[in-house]
Amino acid sequence: MRSAESKKSLRERLAELPPDVFELEGVSVRPIQDEEDVWYAVVECQLAPGQEQYVNPAGFSLGRAWLYPANNVPCVIRNENGERIGFLILYRWPEHTGWGYFLDRNRQGCGYGVKAAQLAVAILRAAEPELPIKLSVEMKNVRAQHLYERIGFRKTSQLDGDDLVFTI
Repeated sequence: MRSAESKKSLRERLAELPPDVFELEGVSVRPIQDEEDVWYAVVECQLAPGQEQYVNPAGFSLGRAWLYPANNVPCVIRNENGERIGFLILYRWPEHTGWGYFLDRNRQGCGYGVKAAQLAVAILRAAEPELPIKLSVEMKNVRAQHLYERIGFRKTSQLDGDDLVFTI
């Protein structure tokens, strides 16, 4: 029988974490709070040309979070000045956790992507330490694959459709 602790949703577990878990060296992640955050994620945060083939749009992730709010938590990534710089969704499936994210095209190449990925790992480990973290990555998205390997992920032999699966 599962304990009451293991029955808590990802959203409930995140709410119990101390605020410092959501910050790392000038980058912070916070669940979407208001219409301005939604507008930023869906409209203002723009990918570089060609990147849209590699990530789900924020609107898709927000829709999933609306349908399944307990274990899909859309967030905004902010820099050291509190400016919105990207979108991230944290999620939990029964057997693992993961995330999807992207940075605004004007904020890419500044080191924020690595820090946001490291922060997502730290948040999920703090919230769901018993579950592995898995990510699906498009085969052609070599840049993301290198980033994930750089922060400790390893490619598995699994496929998610035609996407590669990485785990840590």
